[in-house]
Amino acid sequence: MSEGPARMPVVIVAGLHADARRAAVEEILRAHPNSVALHHDLTGAVDRAVHRTVRDAVGPLSNGEAPLVNGCACCALREDLVPELLRLAEEGQHRLAVVELWDSVEPQAMAAVIAAAGAPLVLTGVATAVDPALVLPYLGNGDDLADVGLAAAPTDQRTVADTFARQLEYPTVIALAESGPDGGGREGADDSDRALLDQLTPGARTIPVEDGSGLSDALLAGFDMAAAAARMHPACALLPQECDEHGVTTLVWRGERPFHPERLYAALEDVTCAAARSRGRFWLADRPDTLLAWDAAGGALCVESGGPWLAALPAAAWEMIPVERRVAASLDWHPEHGDRGQCLTFTSPGLDRDGLRALLDSCLLTDDEYATGRDGWSQLPHAFDGLLDPVV
Repeated sequence: MSEGPARMPVVIVAGLHADARRAAVEEILRAHPNSVALHHDLTGAVDRAVHRTVRDAVGPLSNGEAPLVNGCACCALREDLVPELLRLAEEGQHRLAVVELWDSVEPQAMAAVIAAAGAPLVLTGVATAVDPALVLPYLGNGDDLADVGLAAAPTDQRTVADTFARQLEYPTVIALAESGPDGGGREGADDSDRALLDQLTPGARTIPVEDGSGLSDALLAGFDMAAAAARMHPACALLPQECDEHGVTTLVWRGERPFHPERLYAALEDVTCAAARSRGRFWLADRPDTLLAWDAAGGALCVESGGPWLAALPAAAWEMIPVERRVAASLDWHPEHGDRGQCLTFTSPGLDRDGLRALLDSCLLTDDEYATGRDGWSQLPHAFDGLLDPVV
C-alpha cells in the first residue's frame, strides 16, 4: 500500500517591501538544498488571471495561470495555492517549499489556508521581509491599496499602513534587508528606524537576509497557529512594551475605568494621529460588556467589537474560551470589573508621552460619572454607534 507523498515543510515569506522579500526568498533557496519557491503575481489580475511562477535557486521551473474566482485575484490565489503545493509534494523532489506572497497579501490568511490543508504539507514558519528604512514611511501611508495598484480583491478597502502593520505583527521572523542610499535621495536605515521596527515586533526574531542559513533554520523550527492567532487577538495580543530608545517611544497606557463615549469620540483624531502605530483593547461605559479593539496606522483608526469580556460570560462558557485568552485575563483581573479595562499601546518617533497620557486620562469617567453605575452609564451619549453599528 502506498504511503503517499512525504512530509513537505512549507514556509511563508510576506511583505510590501518587494525588493526585501525577493532577496529573502533568494537567500533561502540558495541556503537550503532542493528548496523551491512558489509565487502568485496579482499585478494586473483585475482583467486577466493570476500568474504563477515556480522556481528554485537556479531559475524558473514552471509558469502558469490561475483563473480569477468571481473576479477576485486573491480568491484565485487561495484556490490555486494548495493544489500547487500538493503537486510539488507529490513530485518528491523538494525538501522545502517557500511561498512568496504578493505585496499586499497578508500572511495570517495564507497561513490558515496552508495549515488547513494538512499532510503532507506542514507549515513550519512565517516571515515578513522588511527594509527598516521604509518602516516609518509605510506606517504613515494612509493611501488605499486600490489607489496604488495593490488591492488584492475588488472589495479590498485596506490601506497601505494597516496592511503593513499586520504583516509586521503576525510572523515570528523578520527578515531584515537593509539598503543603503539609493542615489535618488532616499537614505539608508538609521538607529531610529531599527528602534521603531524592534519596538513594533516584540515577538519576532530579526535575522539579516544575508544569513540565508539562519533564516531557513528559523523558519523550519515550527509555527504555532493558535499562538499566532492569540498574538493578534485584542484580548491577549502581544503588544509592544514601554520603551524609549533612539528617539522612538512606546507608551503603554492602562485605565481601570471605562471611557466616556462622547469625550473619547471627540478626541479620536488627536489620539489616532499621536503615533505612527497604536493597538489594544478598550471599553466604553455605554457598552460595558463588549471588548472593543483599537487598531490605528497611517492616521486612520479601525474600531471593532472583539466580542464579550470574559467577565460578561457565564462561568460555564469559559471552557470554550482559548486558554491563551483566559491566562491573559487572569493577569489583569480586577476584583470588580474582571478583565474589563483599557490597554492601549502607542509607538512612534517623537511621541508626546505626557500629553497623550493626559488626553486619554481626560476621556475616562469622572468620579461622579463613575458613581452612577451601569444604569447611569447606559444614559450617556452613544457616540460610537455610527462606527460600531453602521446603518446598512
